[in-house]
Amino acid sequence: MDKLERNAIEIVRTLKKAGFETYYAGGCVRDMVMGHKPIDYDIATNAPPDEVVKLFARTAEVGARFGVVLVIMDGKPFEVATFRSESSYTDGRRPDSVEFTTPEKDVQRRDFTVNGLLYDPLEEKTLDFVDGVRDIKAGVIRTIGDPYQRFSEDKLRMIRAVRFAARFGFEIEPATFDGIRKNNSKILQVSWERIGEELTKILIGPNPDVALELLKETGLLEQILPEVQNMIGVSQPEEFHPEGDVFEHTKLALKLMKEPNEITAFALLLHDVGKPLTYEERDRIRFHNHDVVGARMAEDICQRLKFSNHRRKKIVFCIANHMRMMHAPKMRESKLKKLLRQETFPEELELHRLDCLASHKNLDVYEFLKHQYENMPEEVMQPPPLIDGDDLIALGFGPGPIFKEILSQVEELQLENQLTTKKQALKWVQKNYPASNEAP
Repeated sequence: MDKLERNAIEIVRTLKKAGFETYYAGGCVRDMVMGHKPIDYDIATNAPPDEVVKLFARTAEVGARFGVVLVIMDGKPFEVATFRSESSYTDGRRPDSVEFTTPEKDVQRRDFTVNGLLYDPLEEKTLDFVDGVRDIKAGVIRTIGDPYQRFSEDKLRMIRAVRFAARFGFEIEPATFDGIRKNNSKILQVSWERIGEELTKILIGPNPDVALELLKETGLLEQILPEVQNMIGVSQPEEFHPEGDVFEHTKLALKLMKEPNEITAFALLLHDVGKPLTYEERDRIRFHNHDVVGARMAEDICQRLKFSNHRRKKIVFCIANHMRMMHAPKMRESKLKKLLRQETFPEELELHRLDCLASHKNLDVYEFLKHQYENMPEEVMQPPPLIDGDDLIALGFGPGPIFKEILSQVEELQLENQLTTKKQALKWVQKNYPASNEAP
């Protein structure tokens, strides 16, 4: 038993000792039933929020009006929620009001049967009012009660159904699936930030390719990522892409990811998003400048999903430059070094590997770049500058745009090993920019 579980049990024990009915609730119970180790523990109790606060040394009332208190144990927050029933959801996210109630009624407000289980870790007893254990064993994602009601309360649950189905390899049962299909346009009532967060969980989680197919089948993809929907049916030259159209290529690439981060995952999802707009048939099917077009589209998509500037720029940069990797073995030394030292190079390299594996499967360029990256010393890849602006001022230059031009040219020659010392660099500047010898 690790510290996380010990602390969760201690919270349950403390509440029960004070006379309150208390259980683990939700995803942690689902994971335990499935034989997985929970990564966190949520706790449900009939103790009112003010009583929870009294019983523990460190708490935070993040949602006291909804009956939710965070109990802090060893720096880790545990969500402790009072059993409650909920009224209507005017904003499609939060209930307008709550009423504290019984465990059975509390479970009825939750999203899916697999998440509607309660467990007493002291008595080792599971409470299942919604046949959640049955659905876990059958591999089914089913809403608790009427799907239309559950999805009207929080439209994001439609995407969550897809995420859980893909994550566990479950099927979405017909009524729940139909509820999503008939309400998919309402997903646009959810904030783009929340949609972006859910998509991130999907892409860096298990089976993102399955999730993408489910998003398509439920009609959610067309609503939230029409640019990706448009990749369906866009043919590619068979000699390079025997796997099929652009959408099938993207799904296969996502399937092949190992331990993805959010940059690689979204860059991979969107790397060919420019192909539908650049499709043309000449001697063969071509997608001229699809990387450039795709980068502009990815910029818009990332802004729509409210990604941070840092995250957005990395994703867009990877997409804008993903076609240059194939030219790496023939690059000039200076250009290759600049490629290798990019902040996003690890993500770009992984994007290239997956792009190749999902198409022609030739990894020669990948192996070349991987070898260069792993074996080229940092001081060779990005050596200290031979000269700086002070040196140019000493040569007689006044500050201005010429500084950037000269320093860039000197760096280029340094990376090509044509200039190796400061003396050589200054001599080169005096020879190639003779006006520098005249005082301004």
